Order: sequence, then C-alpha cells, then structure tokens
Amino acid sequence: MKSLAPGFLIATPQLADSNFHQAVVLMVEHTDSGSMGLVINRTAPLTFRELGKSQELEVAPNRRDDPLFHGGPVEPYRGFVLHDSEAIDEKNEVLPGLFLSVTSDALNPLLKDPAANVRFCLGYAGWGAGQIEFEMKQGSWLYTEANRDTVLHTEPRKVWETVMKSMGIDPGWVMPPTGGVN
Repeated sequence: MKSLAPGFLIATPQLADSNFHQAVVLMVEHTDSGSMGLVINRTAPLTFRELGKSQELEVAPNRRDDPLFHGGPVEPYRGFVLHDSEAIDEKNEVLPGLFLSVTSDALNPLLKDPAANVRFCLGYAGWGAGQIEFEMKQGSWLYTEANRDTVLHTEPRKVWETVMKSMGIDPGWVMPPTGGVN
C-alpha cells in the first residue's frame, strides 16, 4: 500500500468511534510501524486568547478569538501547529506551503504574526502497525489527496462536506448504517 501521508482520511458513517464522527484527518506520518495524523475539522472550546493568557504568549489581535482544534484523542495536551509561515525555523513541510511545528519556540512567533495562517491542534490521532489499513478495509475511512487550502482556509464545520464533494461524493447520499428496518 502506498503511503497515506500526506493525505486526508475521511471518516465514513460506519466508523462508530465518536472521536472521529465526520472527521477529516491530515495524515502526517504513515510507516510500517504505525501512523499519525491531525483532525483538522473539530474545534475545541478554547481560543488563542485563552492559550496566550495561560502560556503568557502574545497573540495577534486578528487571531485572539480563533478556536484551537482537537487534533485527536492521543496526548490531548500536546500541541501541534499547522501553518504556512516560511519565517519559522523549526518546521517540517507536510505539503507544499504547509508546515508542522511542535515546539513553543515556533508557537510564539506564529501567534504574534497576523499574516500567518495557523491551526493549533491539541492531541493527535494515532494507529499501530497495520491498524489504519485494517480500518480502511472495513470501510471506516476513505482516502484522498490533501491540500493546504482545505487545512488552513476552509471553515471547520464545512471541511468534511467539502472534501467529500471534492471526491465526487454527495454527502447527502452518505447514510449512517442502520440496525434494521422499522
């Protein structure tokens, strides 16, 4: 199987795990030993203003009320920053023009920069060796190519629908499984 990273995993209604209901996961690592990704469309009840206050970080005025994201159920207090800033030294390119940073040294200048597009994820989604391939065979996940604009610019509540439509799938036709006929 080709590497799923970078790419989008899209949860299907067959996936019963509430952590992933209509989730779109940006895969950042996929190897024989396991996989890791960040849910990009589930907002947390925290804002950059609250993060800045608790960590004593300066936050650009245009970003203060933007939400943080639930990146996944694993290590929910660990931060991952997806961004488009070339000015940050500590960064790993996930897609052309989309970077991942994981240190507080990178977070501080990103929060101050009003021009940087930023999604701060708390936690991540992780799978053991062969687990994601098994879940895909069960029909729990769909896969498509990832793109920077969806990650950084699509309104979170519209990401799942937007990605499904980009695959030629009408989200209105995707029905959850039922237990029987009434």
